[in-house]
Amino acid sequence: QVQLVESGGGLVQAGGSLRLSCAASGRTFSRYAMGWFRQAPGKEREFVARISPGGTSTYYSDSVKGRFTISRDNGKNTLYLQMNSLKAEDTAVYYCAAQSEGYVSDYRTYDYWGQGTQVTVSS
Repeated sequence: QVQLVESGGGLVQAGGSLRLSCAASGRTFSRYAMGWFRQAPGKEREFVARISPGGTSTYYSDSVKGRFTISRDNGKNTLYLQMNSLKAEDTAVYYCAAQSEGYVSDYRTYDYWGQGTQVTVSS
């Protein structure tokens, strides 16, 4: 089992940057692919990015490609999301999730979730 805790959210102006972190408990972090999702009020949970267990493969939604970077440090059991050139439409609660297997962008195939961290981008 994996427990996940996100941090790093906050209020930032459009064009600014934030780095989210997701700390994982347990010794099996490196066995899981990890993803970031977000959910804005009244909207469905949306895929943002995913990274393979070893960190060699990454995937991004078209809406964040070129602006966001997902990375992980398996030695520290931590997942990151560097967010640059933020836009008002990036405002949402951001969640990290662990996946043993399944589709990259389908949140239903992720096994463990954090509690979320709020990101608000003012225009």
